[in-house]
Amino acid sequence: MNGVHDMGGMEGLGDYGYEVDEPVFHSPWEARMYALNRAMAAWRIWNLDAWRHDIERLPAHEYLRMSYYEKWLTAMEKRVVTYKLLESSVPRVPKLTPESATRLNRGLTSSVDPTVPAAFQPGDRVRARQIQPPGHTRLPRYVRGHYGIIHADHGVHIFPDTNAHYQGKNRHHLYSVRFSAQDLWGPSAKAQDSIYLDLWEAYLEAA
Repeated sequence: MNGVHDMGGMEGLGDYGYEVDEPVFHSPWEARMYALNRAMAAWRIWNLDAWRHDIERLPAHEYLRMSYYEKWLTAMEKRVVTYKLLESSVPRVPKLTPESATRLNRGLTSSVDPTVPAAFQPGDRVRARQIQPPGHTRLPRYVRGHYGIIHADHGVHIFPDTNAHYQGKNRHHLYSVRFSAQDLWGPSAKAQDSIYLDLWEAYLEAA
């Protein structure tokens, strides 16, 4: 979706407030928010892409005003209502333990899958599709319609655009794509500058 969260390539948003030696959490409630999110993730009611999409759908004026963990909190409050988590007296399982919290970081499906062929190879010239998806996507607006070069193939991964809406994992190749700064922002950009974006194959077409 084309929301305020998609800030790549935009200007005039003010100081990002870089903080030297920034702490992991600025206050105890942020740590509790992180822990609650981890505990509820263990229930497997939603997936990571759906979680991201919940935050993207926050109203623009609230999204810009809120701190990082305020976004988490507001999205979680809405999620509790959406999934009717307060309407059942049955305890949710599994409960989060130190052991299960560690397991949440493991068990990802291998990115190596010879049954899924790659449409592109390193060195291929591609074009980011000019699309305006109504739902979740990881294709930034500022590269849509622009040309790039395949830098590397990261293997086969879950496609967020379908996974966020429970329409299937649709695993396919994810590539590192190099875009020239001048191609993105014109001749005023430095000729030697470029950026690298990780983009799924469905976002790309042969150039």
